[in-house]
Amino acid sequence: MLMGIKAADQIPDIADIFSAQQRIGDKIRTTPVVSDPQLNAEIGCELWLKCENLQHTGAFKFRGASNAVAILEEQGKHGDVATHSSGNHGAALALAASTNNRRAWVVMPENSIKPKVEAVHRNGGEIVFCAPNQQEREKGLAALVAKGCIPVPPYDHGHIISGQGTVVIEMSEQIPGLDIIITPVGGGGLISGAAIAARALIPGVNIIGAEPEGAADTALSLSQGRRVDQFAVDTIADGLRAIVGILNFEIIHNTVDEVITVSDEQIIEAMALIWQRFRMLVEPSSATVLAAILASPGRFSGQRVGAVISGGNVDLEHLPFTP
Repeated sequence: MLMGIKAADQIPDIADIFSAQQRIGDKIRTTPVVSDPQLNAEIGCELWLKCENLQHTGAFKFRGASNAVAILEEQGKHGDVATHSSGNHGAALALAASTNNRRAWVVMPENSIKPKVEAVHRNGGEIVFCAPNQQEREKGLAALVAKGCIPVPPYDHGHIISGQGTVVIEMSEQIPGLDIIITPVGGGGLISGAAIAARALIPGVNIIGAEPEGAADTALSLSQGRRVDQFAVDTIADGLRAIVGILNFEIIHNTVDEVITVSDEQIIEAMALIWQRFRMLVEPSSATVLAAILASPGRFSGQRVGAVISGGNVDLEHLPFTP
């Protein structure tokens, strides 16, 4: 380790997250929070949306990618980086790498949505397409590492988790007195970092994940008491199709209170509601948080809720609802 930085395969703590904030503070946007009194009255809780759809590259992923690349620089590790991604982490790593005079190689499923493919290219990344399953994504990344690239996985990586946790440092300052923080759950990088930060900064807060029924490997893992490494994925929420990571599941198992699963129909309804009330087009993955609140109103009734809107990279040619 260098300068007190934990290895990427170690679980970070709040000190690592504060270090990440100092490291990336001049690179990321402090994204706004928004609330709507009329919607709050209808859903029975005080809901605040943390708008990571307004982050650079359109998603929270730029936090973790920036931290990971900055640590490589601190450690004197030079060369191209590589990852696998459905798109948002790929675009984030491509931008973080290009601003550090590196190239990013991104293994992407061949069914990735067009705007996310374009975003990786626009930010300077090189794409290697693969079959749309976890095994092929990881196999493609291994091949790039064998060629000399430095791996920066999308979520199962302590430096990534630390960067994602910075979102809760901001939320704790922007929304005092939170009772619940809810984030989407895919590979688990966001909720892992959020949970570590929240446990340290917000006494008594509950941490809840929102996961599509068609990619509910984390909920299944929690119910079985062990991480499942295979799941037949079928969901509109393309950003949440990954299997939860090893480090991530350990953190979730120990620090997250609950994972609520929602149907694609509920996700689409929530997407439409966010557009109607906030005039924001958000990804299906992002809409899972509102979908979970609508699906379990008793769980959130009377609570002050901070919900992370994870991204806004939407395929405008294939919207699942009519604005």
